[in-house]
Amino acid sequence: MPKIIFMGTPDFAEESLKALYEAQFDIVAVVTNPDRPKGRGMKLVASPVKEYALSKNIPVIQPEKIKNNTEFIDTIKAYEPEYICVVAYGKILPKELLEIPSKGCINVHGSLLPKYRGAAPIQWAVLNGDKQTGITTMYMDEGMDTGDMILKEKVEIGKYETTGELWQRLSKIGGKLLVDTIQQIEQGVAPREKQIGECSMAPMLTKEMAKINWDEQNTEKIINLIRGLNPIMGAYTIINNKKVKIWKAEIVEKILDFLPDYSKFKPGEIVYASDKLGLFIKTMDGIISILEVQPENSKKMSAGDFIRGNKL
Repeated sequence: MPKIIFMGTPDFAEESLKALYEAQFDIVAVVTNPDRPKGRGMKLVASPVKEYALSKNIPVIQPEKIKNNTEFIDTIKAYEPEYICVVAYGKILPKELLEIPSKGCINVHGSLLPKYRGAAPIQWAVLNGDKQTGITTMYMDEGMDTGDMILKEKVEIGKYETTGELWQRLSKIGGKLLVDTIQQIEQGVAPREKQIGECSMAPMLTKEMAKINWDEQNTEKIINLIRGLNPIMGAYTIINNKKVKIWKAEIVEKILDFLPDYSKFKPGEIVYASDKLGLFIKTMDGIISILEVQPENSKKMSAGDFIRGNKL
């Protein structure tokens, strides 16, 4: 089995590390981000990749930086890896690192390249209301997700599927595809394809985009915003002068007898609120039904529970 160094950080990457380990590849070391403070107590927390590696007695390396870090580069060289497998590591690899493995640096990317190059491909596929996405494996170069493609697998995105749900599905597909990729390279049958055609970028998400703009975003865009920011930060609106995150919502696609004539309501206004029938808000071009919310300084709850505890 070829010698592999694995680089990754979140649970998305953990699935690929797990797949390589269960396929009995020789994982000589794992590189992951340093432990970070988390929670109210700001206790240092290890990444999911580190926790899995330690459970399998795989050496873990946690450099604060990898660029212009001679000690780190020398450490990687000493392992003499044939592959470096990179999955959601969170840092751009310098040329001197890319040149170390004899058979290349292989990346697992959460989109169908060249669409959605960058840090948040899964999130933007949901935010933009795409019907299809997938996983691409590729040989890494110095560009941002610009390397030659190896394997792809397409998936359909569910109508109300959230970023978190799609993330979990794609993480497992990514692990399987990475194993297939290494095996095909070893057998000398792996395809290699240049990225041709129009590319699009998937930049990091910002807190500013989380507020729902009822006057400018139509029903579909609002639903996609709610889906796309679940569970990362949550889309929010203001109800009774307080910030309320909306975690789940659906489009009202047929006339419901109990709803009043909503043509007179402005976008963002509550059309109907009942702890039994739900919470309904007017949009530019329709109505959405709110299913799960999180009031400020509170926990997630159903719309019914929220209505029972608040005068709307």
